[in-house]
Amino acid sequence: MKIFKKIIKTLLILICALVLVFVMLIIYLTITEYKPDPVESLTVESGAAESDTGLLTGDALTIVSWNVGYGALGDNADFFMDGGSHVYTADKERLSENLSGIGTILSDLGPDIILLQETDIDSARSYHTDEFRYFMDMFPSFDGTFAYNYNARFVPFPLPPIGEVGSGLVTLSAYDIERSERISLPCPFKWPVRVANLKRCLSVNRIPIEGSDKELVIINLHLEAFDDGEGKAAQTKMLADFLKNELEAGNYIIAGGDFNQSFSSTDTSGYPELEGCWHSGILDESNFDSSLTFLQPSVPSGRSLDRPLEGVQDTDSFQFYIIDGFIISDNLTVISVETVNHGFKYTDHNPVVLKVVIDPE
Repeated sequence: MKIFKKIIKTLLILICALVLVFVMLIIYLTITEYKPDPVESLTVESGAAESDTGLLTGDALTIVSWNVGYGALGDNADFFMDGGSHVYTADKERLSENLSGIGTILSDLGPDIILLQETDIDSARSYHTDEFRYFMDMFPSFDGTFAYNYNARFVPFPLPPIGEVGSGLVTLSAYDIERSERISLPCPFKWPVRVANLKRCLSVNRIPIEGSDKELVIINLHLEAFDDGEGKAAQTKMLADFLKNELEAGNYIIAGGDFNQSFSSTDTSGYPELEGCWHSGILDESNFDSSLTFLQPSVPSGRSLDRPLEGVQDTDSFQFYIIDGFIISDNLTVISVETVNHGFKYTDHNPVVLKVVIDPE
């Protein structure tokens, strides 16, 4: 009987200790929660060499948007949030291989503007590699900005926990970025889930056009993924309102990134959503100004992370998505938009490349 009481007492002490640790962790995360202002100025890091000429109407631009999966979501990876089993999805060697491959592909594309999503600067999952600095060093003449999309001292789930995350949106430009802002998007999560979750945003970068009082407004974005749909809707509504204001100002607009949604005009019939996989949303274009053009490629830009793609022979049974793309103003002429299919070797997304010409006013 005494032994039984000791066991019960020990278990109670253990349970109380675990509860105390959990409560202290929640308090710590609440105190240190990332709480950005609705609008914040971003630092523009200037390239080593100034542009010889400014941006002019009539210029042709190549813009690349790519969710780089923090360098750790190559074809060998699966991820627990997508139905896989892993939290840490790459060792240091594979992380280095992925980043090198991503950088090589970007260089080969010869971009004027680069929009990267899920770019870590200080995260346990990417071994605290400063990927913003990595890509800035690859394009030393480009201006660059970084905007936090995820900034948490410690993410306590699952087991093993994700740990520290510092990640966001990187925008690189061969043309001088005059100013840049982080605009907070609605967060669909409530306390306490919110304290260690993403705080998504628009990274708005403004490039002057010589001989004009108008600007080229570049919006880098990565909208909600793992919500009940209300988060995507609220964030998309805010995006639509922002774009309308820029249209009324007469600016040239390119909004690109990972929408985690297929546009309502996009034909996804060749890639039906499979049971048991993450499902993307649908972005209803009728909720936006009619003068905007919605551009997504016909080749998938994303893959499911419920299992690795490496070694899969029957890709017809694999889940692919068309969720990356661009929304542009009608004062830009589209030359092309396409997915550069690298087989998801280095990340779970393919880069999407847009080529446009800036129309005269």
